[in-house]
Amino acid sequence: MATKRKVARATSPIRPEPAKRPRQTELVDDSSDQSRAVEQYGYVQREFYPAEMSNERCKQYNNNELPRPIETLNRALEDTKLQRSQIAGGEAVVHWFKRDLRTTDNRALSLASAKAKSLGVPLVCMFIVSPQDYQAHLTSPARVDFELRTLEVMKADLAEKDIPLYATTIQERREVPGHMLHKFEEWGAKHIFCNIEYEVDELRREAKLVKRCLDKGVSFTAVHDDVVVPPGTLKSGAGKQYSVYSPWLKAWTKHLHEHPHLLEASSPPTPNPPTARKTFPTLFSSPIPEAPPNKYLPPETRTHLAHLWPAGEHAALTRLDHYLTTKASAYKTSRNFPATPATAMLSVHFSAGTLAARTAVRCAREANKPAQRLETGDAGLVCWISELAWRDFHKHILAQWPFVCMAKPFKYEYSGIEWDSSPQLFAKWCEGKTGYPIVDAAMRQLNTMGWMHNRCRMIVASFLAKDLLLDWRLGERYFMEKLIDGDFASNNGGWGFSASTGVDPQPYFRIFNPLLQSEKFDEGGEYIRKWVPELKGVMGKAVHDPYGRGAGAEAEKWGYPRMVVEHKVQRERALERYKKGLGRGTANLGGGVHN
Repeated sequence: MATKRKVARATSPIRPEPAKRPRQTELVDDSSDQSRAVEQYGYVQREFYPAEMSNERCKQYNNNELPRPIETLNRALEDTKLQRSQIAGGEAVVHWFKRDLRTTDNRALSLASAKAKSLGVPLVCMFIVSPQDYQAHLTSPARVDFELRTLEVMKADLAEKDIPLYATTIQERREVPGHMLHKFEEWGAKHIFCNIEYEVDELRREAKLVKRCLDKGVSFTAVHDDVVVPPGTLKSGAGKQYSVYSPWLKAWTKHLHEHPHLLEASSPPTPNPPTARKTFPTLFSSPIPEAPPNKYLPPETRTHLAHLWPAGEHAALTRLDHYLTTKASAYKTSRNFPATPATAMLSVHFSAGTLAARTAVRCAREANKPAQRLETGDAGLVCWISELAWRDFHKHILAQWPFVCMAKPFKYEYSGIEWDSSPQLFAKWCEGKTGYPIVDAAMRQLNTMGWMHNRCRMIVASFLAKDLLLDWRLGERYFMEKLIDGDFASNNGGWGFSASTGVDPQPYFRIFNPLLQSEKFDEGGEYIRKWVPELKGVMGKAVHDPYGRGAGAEAEKWGYPRMVVEHKVQRERALERYKKGLGRGTANLGGGVHN
């Protein structure tokens, strides 16, 4: 699970009740204007996290004066490697599923299976449902539903190999490690495997588990699987981590060619001895938990989502194969048009781990005939592989600059930008009632499908931050609470790009003109008419701006709203806000991009 920037309910500007004293390790910056704003508008879930950390502490991370959580985990694993290798076999080996819900090409599961086979003991799998983690990480009900449906599929697949899957709900997140240790003891398990997640909470938790398990005579091993190239691997000529995508992609591609084993598939788990069913009968018969009350979905919504998003690794592999053989070659030229079914729509599978990014890159490379390369050959496949690489890039950023998980933008010096507070405008954005058809269509797609086309994600994000002048973190939170493919690193990276507070913000002002974006990427208005039924009867280019192009009567007849703000005016206000917040002249900031 992702440790998210915790913004409270965006529609309520009321400051929450004070919680326990913030952790001193986060160094709350009570003197900064932005920190006061964060507290005033309640962006932080105080029941889980402290207020925004100081810019000075962010600088300490950048200057390598503070250990990053991933460095702490790596050190814990390295320092205990010899001791863990000397631990006896035990009566079982455990694989802990998290965001790797598949049996195919799963690094830690493969290692756990091999260890169990070498010891002649059963493999036991486990998954913990944590309602508080879901809330703290803003996991959407749609995402939870997808995970639980996937667990049903996976439990059956594992049972065919006599491998039990233990899944249970633990109400208090702080009790999860203790419950796991209890189960390890109950099962006689001495070797535990899992795949690494790169958010701060998870890295800190796993570092502690390495030592807590060792104290109990248990070996806890966490390995890289969620990314193709492990974070920290790629460095510039100066020995620094990349924060710009283009040079990072070149290094990523070069590294994969030089280390082809990174794309090799891991072996699936081998069957357990048949005696495993007698040893763990209750694990085989126990059901998958239902969604906790805080992530409940009505039955009709679950049915709708199950139709849109079939769960499990079999559905993922089928979709991947179909895409590579029928649509991928046209990806480069068609990917930006939301009315065209041109994208793979595999993000939900990457997010839940029903498909490894490594598998997708490997299969795309193999489909890239005759070159079978990552950077040359079929233009569509090469472009798609480069888009898959973005996912790795965002996770590298997350691991290297962990404060993006802590209510800070990547460009923490941009914390002084002033945002408006308007629950009314934010509600209109959420509901798709802004009067900008392309924005409204995209938001309604999100609210209906739990998913939004990537081009539209950029459009609506720019609109929130640059036209409505609302804090981009409100949108970041809303996305996570709605998206079935919600992934903290990718979501945070996308919002940082659109709000010009993330990596490589040059030019600083990516201010999308929603009308121009609409005309360029939905020229015929098919996407708009699909998701905004009030405009079905509006013909021609008027669909992009009905009140400004002579179709106001038709739009008004069906209740479509007028524009809530004027883009030209808001663009100038946005430029002024950034100028003031950064304490620089507009000329020094490179002007504005108006596209």
